[in-house]
Amino acid sequence: MSIQVTVPNLPESVQDATLSEWHKQPGDTVSMGETLVELETDKVVLDVPAPQDGVVTQHLRHKGDIVTSGEILAIIESVLSPPSPVAEAKPMEPEPEPTPVPVPETVREETLHIYAQPISPAVRRLLSEHNLDAAQIKGSGKDGRLNKQDIVDYLETQKARPVAAPFIAPIASAAAPATIAAYAAPTPSVAQSQGERRVPMTRLRARIAERLIESQRNTATLTTFNEVDMHKVFEVRNQYKARFEQEYKVKLGFMSFFVKAAVEALKRFPAVNASIEGGDIVYHDYYDIGIAVSSDRGLVVPILRGVDKLDFGAIEKSVLDYSIKARDGKLSLEDLTGGTFTITNGGTYGSLLSTPILNPPQSGILGMHAIKDRPIVENGQIVIRPMIYLAFSYDHRLIDGREAVLFLYTIKELLEDPVRLLLKV
Repeated sequence: MSIQVTVPNLPESVQDATLSEWHKQPGDTVSMGETLVELETDKVVLDVPAPQDGVVTQHLRHKGDIVTSGEILAIIESVLSPPSPVAEAKPMEPEPEPTPVPVPETVREETLHIYAQPISPAVRRLLSEHNLDAAQIKGSGKDGRLNKQDIVDYLETQKARPVAAPFIAPIASAAAPATIAAYAAPTPSVAQSQGERRVPMTRLRARIAERLIESQRNTATLTTFNEVDMHKVFEVRNQYKARFEQEYKVKLGFMSFFVKAAVEALKRFPAVNASIEGGDIVYHDYYDIGIAVSSDRGLVVPILRGVDKLDFGAIEKSVLDYSIKARDGKLSLEDLTGGTFTITNGGTYGSLLSTPILNPPQSGILGMHAIKDRPIVENGQIVIRPMIYLAFSYDHRLIDGREAVLFLYTIKELLEDPVRLLLKV
């Protein structure tokens, strides 16, 4: 029995999707629930599972095609077709064994295990982007499994290999003596010496570019800065991190302190938690905080909802969960929808100072940076403290400079005396 595999119903805000990767080729066997194909929208990657056990007989759409809800992607021939009434009366014949997936003859015996092991989406994309054969790369994971770092190391090794210079035959002129210039090789062009690759922009990257331009074009963005002495946060964290991890089964990081401080500041300055819609200002009486997370596909911003009702443990668990889902490409559209304020942490990658760009229709975004030991003056004495620069970008159409400065200063005060976060004073 032939089964049609169709594009699932896309969310209301998503009009179409791009077919990004086939996991199964015609002739491959597939189990019910196993991912057959990946569809990429401008926000998330959707896995389309096989509706039933069978053999893929045909692809009706190809990598890079734009597809919409209900379109037929592939045909699967069911392995277990329902028997007809006549067949029920006859002795059942044993079903033929499914045809094994062919392995290229050129693959050596010691690399056969690579074809039998699952490969993560991140590794699969790197192999595809760089046109690499998995069998040529040694995996460092369990049972020789490939991981992302294996691919990166392999590419670096290939770049480092010396390239033999081409032999250029000397050309002598009968009318003039040979000179050094006569034997010099022509200077190669940049394209010849370095090469170049052209790949289509992913849907997510295109959407990021579109939203960044939209933000700068449609908002009056300004940024104010301040610095925070983090030594009391360090003291609290060092004193309680072991008990915290034992209680909540997650490490106590810095993000929960910043999220809690931001929520208290948002309560005191409601305009920062508001947005402009047409000629109206919409004030939000809830606190859904977006946490910018880097992934292989680009920057994504999953939303922590109702943060004012969450404790430190719930915040740290949610941040960790979103980080893992972003890494594995498992974030859902619901995870990325909404948000009244955003926090981004460039300090993870060593950034000392930057100006974050607004995430419309939100009116404010807080930028964290690297924590560095610096000399500061405290009570007339020079001391070394762990310091961090904070940047607050805001929409000046809605938020005045005074409000912006005081909002950021409130966060500074709460972090420099974190007990106030618990007492809410």
